Amino acid sequence: MTGNVRTPSYRLTFEDAVRIWLMVWEGHFHNRIAAEFDVNPGRVSDVVKHRMHVGSEAEARKRVPAEPA
Repeated sequence: MTGNVRTPSYRLTFEDAVRIWLMVWEGHFHNRIAAEFDVNPGRVSDVVKHRMHVGSEAEARKRVPAEPA
């Protein structure tokens, strides 16, 4: 076996956190979002509970398309 299997495969960036918010609002499940980024579902929860990448929700809100009038 090569490499350390306990090393995380990916570390979420601020941009990833913004994408996570958008996916959550679209109705995706946390475990599916986690699989998309190759991380533990707990990391998605950390973003949504504001324990990781604080401010990503506000940035995501700026990127949501405006509702048609």
